[in-house]
Amino acid sequence: MSYSYSVEERFLRYVQIDTTADPNATSFPSSEKQKDLARLLVDELQDLGVVDAEMDEWGYVFATLPSNSDRTDLPTICFCSHMDTAPDCSGTNVKPIVHRKYNGAPIILPDDSTQIITTEKHRYLASKIGDDIITASGLTLLGADDKAGIAIIMDFAQYIQQNPHVKHGPIRILFTPDEEVGRGVEKLDMKRLNADYGYTLDGGPMGDIEDETFSADAVKITFHGISAHPGYAKNKMVHSMKLAASLIDALPKDTWSPETTSGREGFVHPVSIEGGLESTTVQFIIRDHDTSKLEIYEQRLKEMADAVVAAHPGSSLDFEVFEQYRNMKEILKDLPFVTDYAVEAMKKAGIEPNRAIIRGGTDGSRLSFMGLPCPNIFTGEMAIHSRHEYVSVQDMEKAVDTLVELSQIWEKHQ
Repeated sequence: MSYSYSVEERFLRYVQIDTTADPNATSFPSSEKQKDLARLLVDELQDLGVVDAEMDEWGYVFATLPSNSDRTDLPTICFCSHMDTAPDCSGTNVKPIVHRKYNGAPIILPDDSTQIITTEKHRYLASKIGDDIITASGLTLLGADDKAGIAIIMDFAQYIQQNPHVKHGPIRILFTPDEEVGRGVEKLDMKRLNADYGYTLDGGPMGDIEDETFSADAVKITFHGISAHPGYAKNKMVHSMKLAASLIDALPKDTWSPETTSGREGFVHPVSIEGGLESTTVQFIIRDHDTSKLEIYEQRLKEMADAVVAAHPGSSLDFEVFEQYRNMKEILKDLPFVTDYAVEAMKKAGIEPNRAIIRGGTDGSRLSFMGLPCPNIFTGEMAIHSRHEYVSVQDMEKAVDTLVELSQIWEKHQ
């Protein structure tokens, strides 16, 4: 389509705003600075003429693109992206760099010359030769996850405002905080959102459409040892940190872990250990596309932890399981048209669709179970949560094209 895209300029502006989520916070959002981006987005939406753009007390951004269709029976469609960035890698003082018409050579990031992005390590990048590639400078992540999605939705909003001849039904825009720490829709008012179907913009390679995610639980195991003065501890002390270490050491070395699994294989993954002599807590995440397997994994982990305690008389443990999210496929399998429309939109935009699965979750995982069936559309974000994160400007522009086509498909089909 003939259009002067704003997605690159918007993206470069958004990634320079630090929105790192804090996994240890109890507040919501977990970092108040996420609202800095939220306020900017509200202002920009209002500048585009989106009169009802607003941020609520929790930092959620809502806005409406009213229907311009002659039909009154159309469902409301939501496009959603998250504002926070992952705490795995620094998101402070991000310096985005645009590599025009990328030629395939190694990209040496200037602020840390040991950080080199190559097509050998990043195979998707080899298919982007000739594109404009954006990276960070070597000391931080880029923030394409998910500010690429935000820039795409904002550019789409601009397109719709500038092209009233494009017929569409009611569209709701939603930007969320704290997705990266698993709390993205924790405070979301679904009545206020008031949408029927949704799409997150939080995917990777161009053409990917994902309607299947992991199901996810968290497990917290607290080992209780026996304290004694180290000078007089023989046959008395039971060190809780050593109990935790025994459990970690007992985990399988060639399976059941993120580094040894792929596709639909699940895993049990220790993410943190904290404690001392008397008490040590190990946090795990449990993942599989088949929800029924989570309980099996958790029972096996419990048996392993119990065996550690049994070998150390006087010790004990607490074993707690917390549900995080469930595979959106459990909802979307009964509503295949939601994904099919996105596939049709990509084809109309000149993109080869690729139905993919997510070895993770999105806000759409929980939204689907909250009454908003919500598959995930590509943004071009790659090497996420790392200093090598990059995105193609042309991928983002194609995602804008996809949303334009998708909004029209909903207007025609329903």
